[in-house]
Order: sequence, then structure tokens, then C-alpha cells
Amino acid sequence: MKYNFDQIISRRNTDSIKYDWITRQNRPVDTIPLWVADMDFPAPQEVLDRLAAVARHGIFGYVEAGEAYFQAAKNWFVRWFDFIPEPHWLVRTPGVVFALGVAIRSLTSVGDSVLIQEPVYYPFAGMIRANGRRVVNNGLIYDHGRYELDLVDFEEKIVQNQTRLFILSNPHNPVGRVWTEEELTAMGRICLRHDCLVVSDEIHCDFVRSGHRHLVWAGLSAELAAKSIVCTAPSKTFNLAGLQAANIFIPDDGIRARFQEELRKTGYGELNAMGLAAAQASYEQGRDWLDQLKNYLEGNLFSLKNFMADLSGIKVVEPEGTYLVWLDFTEAGLSARELDDLLSCQARLWLNEGSQFGSAGAGFYRLNLACPRPLLAEALDRLGKVWPKKAEKSGMLPPPYSYSGQGDPPGQ
Repeated sequence: MKYNFDQIISRRNTDSIKYDWITRQNRPVDTIPLWVADMDFPAPQEVLDRLAAVARHGIFGYVEAGEAYFQAAKNWFVRWFDFIPEPHWLVRTPGVVFALGVAIRSLTSVGDSVLIQEPVYYPFAGMIRANGRRVVNNGLIYDHGRYELDLVDFEEKIVQNQTRLFILSNPHNPVGRVWTEEELTAMGRICLRHDCLVVSDEIHCDFVRSGHRHLVWAGLSAELAAKSIVCTAPSKTFNLAGLQAANIFIPDDGIRARFQEELRKTGYGELNAMGLAAAQASYEQGRDWLDQLKNYLEGNLFSLKNFMADLSGIKVVEPEGTYLVWLDFTEAGLSARELDDLLSCQARLWLNEGSQFGSAGAGFYRLNLACPRPLLAEALDRLGKVWPKKAEKSGMLPPPYSYSGQGDPPGQ
């Protein structure tokens, strides 16, 4: 590989939430944090060079992205997702969660219901409640290690609660599903039938595994585009979360006007100059880095699955997308307190406890794979020392196929 993803770069004493909050949370000082969804890899060198050039210029006044910025973002989505956005669709915000709050306030009223699909990224419910709206849950169906939609319940919840807004997670965080065209279209038909708008959080769209394909919600049909907001950002893809730049696509003029008016009320204006520079450089020059990163993460997943196959009472929910893995501990026979003690205190690992994502997540944990392999190996070794093993298995799984694009590998 051109890039050394094995290199461990200390993030301690950098005000990192992931690392410097370890002691604030009263966790053992040598805890390995595999929770919050940022990566332990430096951004692509091309991005670092662009940021260095901005810093050398030395003037950090107000900036506004121009045509080159939009063209870089458009080229990315056209090339990798067959989605062709128009310039006037693009609204920039400092993040996707920020955009969710703006969307909730601009498209619903206090007391209205907003639909989500738990277990799901916990800021969805948090933003709904913080803005005085009511959470309605169309829970995913967990069956034989895989999550499926409950479309009957989906429609019933919309009708019964007069729901006018649905927040979709695709690829789904934390369960890792990449929704198929049939699944997305089925949800879309129901939303159109009942005049329910859709905010689609697609921040993990660049991390889709071989055999699966990410479809941008607004690219499914003109009818669905006209009733939607699509939230994207390079932050997960290129590890730029702290630079705060998100690209929100809103095709409909009326919905966009309502969103922009609510955005104006927040007092937020131009994006951070560094965030804009990094986002543009990523879309223009970051693909080779991303392709190699995805291959590396595939190796991390292989290592994790192979290791977990030896342990008793833990199942890896096979991810189709994201660099997050949903682990099923429900057959371990341990209480929530016993699980937390074993993982946090004995193994000294920090994962996301599943009930954060809704009650259906109890007994599950979310693990972030986007770290150097030596760090992951140390984490797994710690777990192996405190967790019971199955009987010795024979043989090893074959090495993973190396492929970085979307869809089926060439020649397959």
C-alpha cells in the first residue's frame, strides 16, 4: 500500500473526544477507545497540503465556496453514485446533525411526530426530542443475524401518527445495512402516498462493501427528490469531522427555502475556511487514499470476524456498509452491568453500548474498525483474555478479496 495505515499516531493531549475523554469518564487510563465514529488515520496528504497552503497564506477572513467547490462535489456523486445534483440544490452546513435539527424545525411543528428506525444513530431521537417533536419508532426486524424493514409497521406508524417527516439512515448506523433499490422504493411509495417528507442521512455512503451499492435517495425518482433532503459530508470518508463541512442537497425550491430560512435564524453564515478547503481537496484528490483505506478496513473486518468466531456468545452482524460493526452479545447470558464491567473494566475497551441507539439495541455494542491493525489486535487480545472461547476450530478462512469500488468486483 502507498499509505501506512498501520502507523499508530498518538491522539492523547490533543483535546480529542475519543481519547482525552477516557479519564473524564473515569475509565482506566490505558482504555482502547473504539466508540465514536472518527478514524485514527491522518487525512490524505493532498488534503494536508491544501490546508497547509491556506495556513501559509495567513489570512482567515470570511470565505464562500465557488463553482469549483460545487463541481468537485458534483463530480464525486456523478462518478461514484450516478447522482447528478444541480448547483442550486446545495446548502452547506457545519455538519449533518446540525442539518437534521434545521430540517426538523423547518419542516415540522412542535408536537409533530417524526419517524425513525431503531436501533439507529442516537442523535436522531435526541434532535427530535430537543426540538419538542415526538419520536415514532418503526423498529427494524432482527432475524438470523440480519436486519430487515417492517414495511407494514412503517406505513401504519405514518398513518396512525400523521407523520410528516421520516429520517432515514442509509447506510444504516449502527446495523450496517445498505438498503436495496427495492427497499428504498417501497419506503418511498409509502411516503409519497401519505405526504411524508424524507431526510436521508447518507454520511457513510462512501463505505459500501463489495456486492452492495449505495443509492442516493434523491436519485431514485423526481417525485422522491421533490420530497426530500439528502445529507452528505466528506467528514466520515476522509476523517474531517472536526473541520465541520457538510453538503446538503435539497432539490425542491420550497423545501430549500424553508430550510434556508431556519438556517438563517440560527445566525450561521459562511463555513469554516479550512473545512471548505479540505472538503474540496478530498473530492478532487482523495479517491486513491479512500480505495486503499477501504481495502485496509476490509482486512480489519476479516481479522475481527475470524477472532470472534472463536469466542462463545458473540455474533458479528455482517456489515454491508460503514466502518462500524454491530456486535450481538444477547446469547452471552450476562446482564447489562456484567457486560459493561467485562468490556470496560476487565478488557479496558470503550465501545458504544447498544441501548444508546434505542431499546432494541440492548445486549449489542457498536465497534469502530477504523483504527490501525496493531491497535485492533491489542483490543481483540484483551477481549480474548477475559471472554470464554469455543472449542478449538480447525483451519482458517481464506484471505479477503481486495476490492475498493462499488458493486460487484470486476470479473465476478
